[in-house]
Amino acid sequence: MDRYEAVIGLEVHVHLATRTKMFCGCENVFGDPPNTRTCPVCLGLPGALPSINRRAVEFALRAGLAFGCEIAPFTKFDRKNYYYPDLPKNYQISQYDLPIAKGGAVEIATEDGIRGVRLIRIHLEEDAGKNIHPPEGRESWVDLNRAGVPLLEIVSMPDLRTPEETVAYLKSLRLHLRHLGISDCNMEEGSMRCEPNVSIRPRGREALGTLTEIKNLNSFVHVGDALAYEIARQSEVLDAGGRIVRQTLLWDPVGKRTQPMRSKELAHDYRYFPEPDLPPLRIDAGWIARIRAEIPELPARRIERYRGELGLSFYDAETLSQDQELAEFFDAVVAAGGDDPALAKKASSWIQTDVLRLMNEDRVSIGRSRLRPEALLAIIRAVDEGAVNRLKARDVLDEVFRSGADPQQVIRERGLAQVSDDSSLRSIVDRVIAANPQAVADYRKGKAQASAFLMGQAMRESRGKANPKLLLDLIRQALG
Repeated sequence: MDRYEAVIGLEVHVHLATRTKMFCGCENVFGDPPNTRTCPVCLGLPGALPSINRRAVEFALRAGLAFGCEIAPFTKFDRKNYYYPDLPKNYQISQYDLPIAKGGAVEIATEDGIRGVRLIRIHLEEDAGKNIHPPEGRESWVDLNRAGVPLLEIVSMPDLRTPEETVAYLKSLRLHLRHLGISDCNMEEGSMRCEPNVSIRPRGREALGTLTEIKNLNSFVHVGDALAYEIARQSEVLDAGGRIVRQTLLWDPVGKRTQPMRSKELAHDYRYFPEPDLPPLRIDAGWIARIRAEIPELPARRIERYRGELGLSFYDAETLSQDQELAEFFDAVVAAGGDDPALAKKASSWIQTDVLRLMNEDRVSIGRSRLRPEALLAIIRAVDEGAVNRLKARDVLDEVFRSGADPQQVIRERGLAQVSDDSSLRSIVDRVIAANPQAVADYRKGKAQASAFLMGQAMRESRGKANPKLLLDLIRQALG
């Protein structure tokens, strides 16, 4: 297998988070009883006429602009003809020769910097329904709730070489689309699916091999496993003197193998022609400018900014950037702190440990909590100034997160202020040493863990309020 290089391109289908479907007024929702979100248009009944969902077009423009694509000033919809039980019209409304966006790239943040995976095109279309095959019966059912749901198809250049690179690209794409607010990209619900095209060639050769397409993968694990299997399978075929057949495959996640579905279609197989019931679209500069102004800072660029300007590690920067709302909260904490060069790392640590812990415990986003950036900054400052120790500061944060109270007020009312008075701490140390002669003897015999035991006893004596650094210094002085 080392003799060959894989060449991988992806077609990714993404459900757009519009209120209604692509060409009718049916609600775009997931999980309702079968065939309850349908109308004459998405059922393909005679005489029913489609109309274009403006919001879906704007979401497609947002993606195209975010990825640096060339936006088409003139575009249209086409009929893609094929028969399948869950396609009631026997054609799909899609875009063929004039997609809404061409070119551009999806950026992936890596330890070595930003890498771009080039795009061929982005176009709009409608989804088909869903075939359901109950394991206990011999019949199959069709649910048409999904028929007509707006889809964005994002087609990449064959820039990827390994399953790992491919999964990294998909994760970055999903993160960007979520930040753009155009899809939840929930792969378990099928709102993001991908179809890898993969071929292999001898290393060093430019010419591409014969490709196969793996249909409808809806998890990163399945993508990685299916590509690894298919690359190995094609290598074995070529090593045995065979040839690769251009075909469409299905992935069997139980048997861990690809299975032939049909021969790979070409464009002429679909008999594309312009959709006669929809007018073409003209996209003017004003519309593009308005959409461009809505685009937020994208994750890959945010990660680079956190690393370059704030000195965060790649891991910390990537973790913070996974959630746009949380990243904006972090930015607000840092901005409120002024020119403190150490604040970014402290705020990152607090957010990744305690703030995320509270969000998970309460099952709320940072925006739905009562915690404000200025309050977290006040807690960090209180620890820095010695007003409260780190352990008690966590208790303060817990209350502020849930109640929105002022951190200083919580410290005062709950008596959590840190004890840094030298005489008070010396008295505690004296009592602990007198009560634990064995630990003192162990320490003087060179057992370093004895000091940790004494430290714990002293902190317990102070009810967790003692200044830890000062307390440890006093214990070491008392032990000589």
